[in-house]
Amino acid sequence: MGDTAMNTEDSQRVLEFLTQVEEAAEDVLTTKQQIVDLDLKRNKNREALNALRHDLSNSEKVKVCFGNVFIKFPTNKTTEMIQKDQEQLDKEINDLHKELKAKVNQLNNIQGKPELRGYSLTSLSSDELKAINNILKR
Repeated sequence: MGDTAMNTEDSQRVLEFLTQVEEAAEDVLTTKQQIVDLDLKRNKNREALNALRHDLSNSEKVKVCFGNVFIKFPTNKTTEMIQKDQEQLDKEINDLHKELKAKVNQLNNIQGKPELRGYSLTSLSSDELKAINNILKR
């Protein structure tokens, strides 16, 4: 009877482990998909900004779609709205990238794999890059 109890306990542990791995992997995939979706929206905004700069520079107002309705809106205000949206999207994407790194490391930890080396590196900000360039020029 001891073997049966042990097998049941082992089976339960394996099932809990697989459930943890599946939940962590699903969390990683969901975050990746959110990044893809936001990046698509950011690319569409970039296209709209280019169209406003190049094709429609002569018009004072443009038609903007709000939900199911098109409204004539001043070009400069439209550009400003899209730029603010771009800033928000950039922030959300950066935050999701940080979350993704933590989630991937958590998944690796659950699976007993080593943490990814160099995966949590961040790029230099423009101010940091300028400072380094100034030092190198000396």
